[in-house]
Amino acid sequence: MSFDVFLGYFTGLHLLDPGMPLGTLLRTTLVVHTCDAVMCRLFAYNNGHRKNLWTALGFVFGIWAVAVLLLLPRNAAASQDSTTT
Repeated sequence: MSFDVFLGYFTGLHLLDPGMPLGTLLRTTLVVHTCDAVMCRLFAYNNGHRKNLWTALGFVFGIWAVAVLLLLPRNAAASQDSTTT
């Protein structure tokens, strides 16, 4: 398995365009994973999880990290903070 095929399947971009050139695939992956990292940071902050950890995980694992973060329950500290405000 070549690097571009692995990256295409890992990011899910292979499903959109199987013949995407490596340069385009790398640039698209960078943009999409940056957006995923920002979303992870926002969701982690709102749910009481560690922001920096989830930002890094979102940048590395992309949509898979976003999905895991959405399935995680809120932290108890975050639940208490939201009920007091």
